Amino acid sequence: MELETLSPNPEKGAETPQPKKVFVKTYGCQMNVYDSQRMTDALAADGYAETNVIEDADLVLLNTCHIREKAAEKVYSELGRIRELKNEKAAEGREMLIGVAGCVAQAEGREIIRRAPAVDLVIGPQTYHRLPDVLARVRNGGRVVETEYALEDKFEHLPQPKRAQVAKRGVAAFLTVQEGCDKFCTFCVVPYTRGSEVSRPVAQILAEAERLAEAGVREVTLLGQNVNAWHGEGPDGAEWGLGRLLYRLAEIPGIARLRYTTSHPRDMDDELIAAHRDLPTLMPYLHLPVQSGSDRILKAMNRRHKAEDYLRLIERVRAARSDIAMSGDFIVGFPGETDADFEDTMRLVREVGYASAFSFKYSPRPGTPGAEMDDHVPEQLKDERLHTLQALLVEQQQAFTASMVGRTMTTLIEKPGRQAGQKVGRSPWLQPVIVDEKVGEIGDIIEVRITRPGFNSLYAEPI
Repeated sequence: MELETLSPNPEKGAETPQPKKVFVKTYGCQMNVYDSQRMTDALAADGYAETNVIEDADLVLLNTCHIREKAAEKVYSELGRIRELKNEKAAEGREMLIGVAGCVAQAEGREIIRRAPAVDLVIGPQTYHRLPDVLARVRNGGRVVETEYALEDKFEHLPQPKRAQVAKRGVAAFLTVQEGCDKFCTFCVVPYTRGSEVSRPVAQILAEAERLAEAGVREVTLLGQNVNAWHGEGPDGAEWGLGRLLYRLAEIPGIARLRYTTSHPRDMDDELIAAHRDLPTLMPYLHLPVQSGSDRILKAMNRRHKAEDYLRLIERVRAARSDIAMSGDFIVGFPGETDADFEDTMRLVREVGYASAFSFKYSPRPGTPGAEMDDHVPEQLKDERLHTLQALLVEQQQAFTASMVGRTMTTLIEKPGRQAGQKVGRSPWLQPVIVDEKVGEIGDIIEVRITRPGFNSLYAEPI
């Protein structure tokens, strides 16, 4: 068979088919994690079994991210190492195909084929539902680049994962509801690699969520490049926004927790804020990137909101849900950023008080307006500002963690702990919670009291 190897059956003296194996390495965001799972689902329907051991793989896929500096160069470096493994297997008479997927694949396209002769296929994030067909074309004698945006709905063409596949992935799952972005922030490559905003239909989302629940998933995180811009026609014929969708998802039996990421401040509407107030299922944690506290820099970034707009929005969210924890994204050293602009960012951080945050130095992404701007900030100054900002963010995160000690909360037990006798759960605020393994089974939601903080976790005892 095309997608099988044959090995002897010691009992019958015959040859029995063995599935080929695929190894997927995922870079970047949660959406790439979801995409990797769906690529694995598509390949499973085509006869491939997933492996965590790259040496065993007949197909290696790198699902890449293009957000950070030198992302493409890191991929080429990794491809060099995999090429050596491919050559070793070829010397033993075994085949290994290499594929590059994701945003670097979309951005680089045929350049990957030119620079990395060992690569057999390049496939963009909007076309990975075509992966089995691409593999068939590769086997027919050619290297394939598949990066044209698909006209069809890729989600409709993906095979549904089997219940056992979902169950193996755990009790918390990602569910992509929206892709692409129309905001065109001047620092960001996403609109060029993921395309314009597309929302999945309500019925499709609900069907996938119900399948997840049937497989034992207790917590679902909705994903999108701009997830709170999601919209779609509901079964009642009305236009639904993300808030309305969350109300409906909360009705699915078995789903005990809901989250969503990543949001844009301009798309936080009244109904979504009300969902935080009304739905115990919606966890009190909101990732809401602001990027800068300087109005001048926000304008240069094309964020189309001001720092004061962001602060007032957080006031409204906290009025709706008083225990909500805030998370954010920050970029320091954007072209033209002065000491005063940076201090505006520090002032905003102090006013908000973040439970967690992600902060980065600005790095020019090819093809974005920011890369063509004048007055780039020296690297040493970027380093200094990032160090200063991160020190404040770490201080706030540690204070938030310390405030948990003595509190009672529910915890979803997700997996065994690193140490014997422990299990690891997740707090409503996304923190790992370490408990004794005897307090419950994976998938249980238990009530605990926090006894002490860890560096990036909490220790708890059952109530």
